[in-house]
Amino acid sequence: QVQLAESGGGLVQAGGSLELSCVASGGTFRQSTMGWFRQAPGKERESVAIQNWIGSNVYSTDYSDSVKGGFTISRHNAKNTLYLQMNSLKPEDTAIYYCASKVGGTWGSWGQGTQVTVSS
Repeated sequence: QVQLAESGGGLVQAGGSLELSCVASGGTFRQSTMGWFRQAPGKERESVAIQNWIGSNVYSTDYSDSVKGGFTISRHNAKNTLYLQMNSLKPEDTAIYYCASKVGGTWGSWGQGTQVTVSS
């Protein structure tokens, strides 16, 4: 069972930046497809950024249209850590951000989430 723990959320002004981290334990992080999701109040959870494991040390990335160009997903395999660098933040980016690990074709492991609040 993969366990995930996010950190790095907080309050930031519009136009500011934050970097979220997600530390994984258990499983094989290097060979895992990992992703960041978010859920705003009253809205459904949505995908933000996905890093797909293709093979060996090769990954592909996908971003939602709403964050493309502003957010960057990355990982440090030796630290079992996934990152989300968020630049040019907007009030509409306010949400709880979750990292998740894809296991057996489904997003089977989730962190507890970290709150990001962007003030205008």
